[in-house]
Amino acid sequence: MKKVLALICALSLVLAFTACGSKDGGSEAKSEGVMTYAEYAAAALDSEVTIEAYVQAHQSWWDNMVTVYAADKDGAYFMYNMACSEEDAAKLTPGTKIKVKGYKSEWSGEVEIVDATFEFESGNYVATAKDVTSFLGKDELKDYQNQFVSFKDMTVSAVSYKNGEPGDDIYVNFTKDGQEYYFCLEYYLNGSDADFYNQVGSLTEGQVCDVEGFLYWYEGPNPHITKVTVK
Repeated sequence: MKKVLALICALSLVLAFTACGSKDGGSEAKSEGVMTYAEYAAAALDSEVTIEAYVQAHQSWWDNMVTVYAADKDGAYFMYNMACSEEDAAKLTPGTKIKVKGYKSEWSGEVEIVDATFEFESGNYVATAKDVTSFLGKDELKDYQNQFVSFKDMTVSAVSYKNGEPGDDIYVNFTKDGQEYYFCLEYYLNGSDADFYNQVGSLTEGQVCDVEGFLYWYEGPNPHITKVTVK
């Protein structure tokens, strides 16, 4: 009898854990026809994909399109120029769950979903930044592509503006353990935040920072910065 009770208790804990995971973006069962992250990662380029994920941020809406950073607990996705009305773009707040159909593509190393459409679903999940500092300079870093990540104790080596003056992207070069890495404040992502834009633009060589952002890829890691903490 004790063994039966123990088995029932163990099963109850498993079911409770699964239920919690389904509410906060864990590895919950996907809807019919929807890929797991592993299936998406294994899918061939140019193939049609269907995923469910949670919006983490998006770039500025324009011309009935929006570019979205999304994730679940297994991985992350980047939807480039996804079809979207201005009204729906305003609803794509962090944590919002969406179902996306499109085509898996790659551009200069960045794996993304293009020609995408989406629909809203119920659910909410906001990722915390994953510290990937130890993966800098290693092939494993690409396993975290498009995820919300952090880098610790990065030293500023250079700051420049895309067009030579404020009003567009800001490029920030950081060094770590003798290697240089290239980060970007994507203007269409958070350039409207004047305080943050000015903070990044005023970084100076030699400052040591903790950095958060989305691990975008362009001919190598090119994180899109969302937060900088000068130490």
